[in-house]
Amino acid sequence: MATREYKQFCGLARAMEMVGERWSMLIVRDLLNGPRRYTDLRKGLPAIPTNILSTRLKQLEEAGLATRRALPHPERAVVYELTEYGRDLEPALIALGRWGARTMTEPRPGEAISAEAVAMSFRTAFRPEQAQGITVGFEVRMGEFTIHLQIIDGSLAVSPGMHPAPDLVIERLSGHPVRELMSGSKTPADVLADGSVRVEGDPALLSRFAEMFRF
Repeated sequence: MATREYKQFCGLARAMEMVGERWSMLIVRDLLNGPRRYTDLRKGLPAIPTNILSTRLKQLEEAGLATRRALPHPERAVVYELTEYGRDLEPALIALGRWGARTMTEPRPGEAISAEAVAMSFRTAFRPEQAQGITVGFEVRMGEFTIHLQIIDGSLAVSPGMHPAPDLVIERLSGHPVRELMSGSKTPADVLADGSVRVEGDPALLSRFAEMFRF
């Protein structure tokens, strides 16, 4: 499959040849959460045309960034996942996401908020220097979806879905308390006092959460 060549002997140009096409980086973003079926990717990217999704997945495979495999019986489904080479893009996506977040306030008309996008926001906001020597699990319930966060000594694992044994559950009841905690516009005491969140577990861990996830 032909790819756009920039005719530049440059690492950035080579990277853009592999992932610079429209939608490619968002597909990589979603695959950072683990193996995904084609239908999962369509759900996470509702505006992408089906032919473009198929083309981009093929390009990522040909570039050695993604692969596909069949799940064992009884699933009988094909999933796409990043190769180790593809996962090496994670720091670049985090840096781009952090840079782009500077312009974000409220969603623009027509903008969807997906579990995959929220998972990426946690990667973007994570401050590993605040998590050294700490092991803690969070389950963040945000209405339509739930995000699983596991921190082990400064490393973060994040994906959509429930946490099997969270140390703290943070459930949004109204407004945007998680975003407010991550931006610093409200403190843990504020969101507990105004009733916008409910927690299960040690409430003191909400302060630790706000320290480790900060834009």
